Amino acid sequence: MSILVITENRNGKIKKQSFEAVSYACNLAKSTSGNVTAVVFGEVTADELSQLAKYGAAKVLTVTSDTYKYLDNQLYTLAIQEIAQKESAKVILFTHSGFGKAVAPRLSVRMKAGLATGVTSLPVSISPFTVKRRAYNGSAFSNVSINTDVKILCLNPNAADLTENPAAGQVENITPSVDASVAKTQIKNVDLVTGKILLSEAGIVVSGGRGMKSGDNWKPLEELAALLGAGLACSRPVSDEGWRSHEEHVGQTGKIIAPDLYIAVGISGAIQHIGGISGSKYIVAIDKDKDAAIFSYASYG
Repeated sequence: MSILVITENRNGKIKKQSFEAVSYACNLAKSTSGNVTAVVFGEVTADELSQLAKYGAAKVLTVTSDTYKYLDNQLYTLAIQEIAQKESAKVILFTHSGFGKAVAPRLSVRMKAGLATGVTSLPVSISPFTVKRRAYNGSAFSNVSINTDVKILCLNPNAADLTENPAAGQVENITPSVDASVAKTQIKNVDLVTGKILLSEAGIVVSGGRGMKSGDNWKPLEELAALLGAGLACSRPVSDEGWRSHEEHVGQTGKIIAPDLYIAVGISGAIQHIGGISGSKYIVAIDKDKDAAIFSYASYG
């Protein structure tokens, strides 16, 4: 079974979730006597590409044409379809990110391939091909069987351990034959966030809620985040009150994150908030109210 992993990178650095996807694909390949090919869009250093081989990519296809410098859903869908067909891929693996959720459904329709999003583990069975996925904001799980020839999966963050499985990692630069005119996205300006850790990529996140009483009380959280090299976040009531920026709001109606460690201080644990953090590997809750709902979800409290 040929498995194609569509990776993501930022400023030339491959994202941790993509390494997890390659590791997941390698373990899947072992159970199906398959092989793993990773696809990289954009300029990425040789050292970064070698990391993909370390986690099990037998082949790495790089697409460095300026046509693909910025994401256009339609353009990328057509390019990935072409690559998948040339590689005879039977499983196409995305991360369950904004990119994956934008492109995977389009690709599913074009290739008439079954799609499962929010996948949390290796297949429950290979025949029929059945995977476990999150449902209801992580409050429940469901087993989904895919009976199409080609299968598309969006892997949840932290759903796979980073396990080293060194492979050849043969690098090949390719240029899909997609007509660049299909791209409808026009980039007028790019403003990159600098000087702070992005919540979507932070391994540790320190977050405060209404229990902090005031935006003036955030200094201890800022100091803790700086000490841990963590991102800073907050609950919706905090951003609505203007104590913190809406950029820091995590939850169902804000940013959905999945750090290795999420430290919640003064957050009650409303279901809308839990929906944005339930993918965290560990949740540590700190609150004066021993009956706060967040303790039902916390690893430690």
